Amino acid sequence: MDKHQLIEYLNEKDIHKIKFAFADIDGVLRGKIINKQKFIDGLQDGYGFCDVVFGWDSSDSCYDNIDLTGWHTGYPDRICRIDMDTFRTIPWQNDIPFFIADFSKADGNDLHSCPRSLLKRIADDARQMGFHPEFSQEFEWFNFVETPQSVQEKGFARLQTLTPGMFGYSILRTSQHSDYYYDLFDLLQKFNVPLEGLHTETGPGVYEAAIMHDHVLQAADKAALFKNAAKEIASKHGIMASFMAKWNDALPGCSGHIHQSLWSLDKTENLFYDGTDAHDMSDTFKHYVAGQLYCLPHLLPMYAPTINSYKRLVEGAWAPTTITWGFDNRTAALRVLHPSKKYTRLETRIPGSDNNPYLGMAAALASGLYGIKHKLALDIPPTVGNGYLDTKNGKLKPNLYDAAMDMKNSALAKELFGSAFVEHFTQTRLWECKQYAKHVSDWELKRYFEII
Repeated sequence: MDKHQLIEYLNEKDIHKIKFAFADIDGVLRGKIINKQKFIDGLQDGYGFCDVVFGWDSSDSCYDNIDLTGWHTGYPDRICRIDMDTFRTIPWQNDIPFFIADFSKADGNDLHSCPRSLLKRIADDARQMGFHPEFSQEFEWFNFVETPQSVQEKGFARLQTLTPGMFGYSILRTSQHSDYYYDLFDLLQKFNVPLEGLHTETGPGVYEAAIMHDHVLQAADKAALFKNAAKEIASKHGIMASFMAKWNDALPGCSGHIHQSLWSLDKTENLFYDGTDAHDMSDTFKHYVAGQLYCLPHLLPMYAPTINSYKRLVEGAWAPTTITWGFDNRTAALRVLHPSKKYTRLETRIPGSDNNPYLGMAAALASGLYGIKHKLALDIPPTVGNGYLDTKNGKLKPNLYDAAMDMKNSALAKELFGSAFVEHFTQTRLWECKQYAKHVSDWELKRYFEII
């Protein structure tokens, strides 16, 4: 739909307000509703948005360690632009028109802190190399019979999960909340975020959704929209959805695995597949996997961006801890799947559900392309059996600070994403570490309050 068709649609439907949003550095959607005329006026030149949206954290506390913006700049407006190809309507909000925006510029001088702009650049690199990157993301999340107010009042303790017990793939549990369950599937389909599958995972009140695959940019759009949409739909049913990677140390964490393959530009040939290989892996696929393994230590915060991310990345919790790959092995960081020519793909298992889809997919694609460009050999043997014990190629850094410092000092990360992005992003991750270091936890109180 071009500009003229869009205006005609708004006039025919007598629509007077439009919603748009963009993803900040944490993957949180920020946006607003605007009047139809303001929307039309900004289609060419964009819309001013206070750049504090890239100058504060997920709790709206302003960073004091970045150059992009701050009190030293006066927090000016930056121009964001709506991507008209992202047009959809929100079925649970009276079909209000909705668009995704970003801070890209026609001359390529994008705002370096904008995750979607970064992914667009990496996707274009793939296109110039002759690849159509096909991606999808799957998410696990916990559902609670709570509200934002009730969890605050409870101090985030003694929260009531939607259902009790560890009951993965349960038909019973979903039928007990079928209105919510089917609304998720049906409303997301209408919202153009179609799901491939939806089911319970093991854990009280846990659901898992696999989003249908698409071109990497559209896949990231759908992943970001899915997380926000699931929260909104849940709220309408008196339910609170949480995509925190690990909310309870006694329960499994929540994953955000990324599935990916490279196809010919006409989308007729899966370039990861080679039927003459013992495991159906083409040389392109092998280079791609080798690239991800090689780059992983340099890019870990793009997959695991929060303090809490690393509480999930522990042994025996269905999340990887080592730099490994394997065939259909859920203990390895990279899981190669080759059930058929059409579905031969790579699953990157490091990201949790707290992952920013734009940055996670940018990291996966850029590192895979790096392996192809440099023809890196997949000379690390596949892990057979328990990947937690396979440490020959190293282990993932166990905390955000160490991972962020590795990325901050990495020439490879700067080569892939530019020095400005790496500096800004890693400084925001170090800010997270600084805020955490000042916090007195329940664990500390229970351990030291009386005895020490």
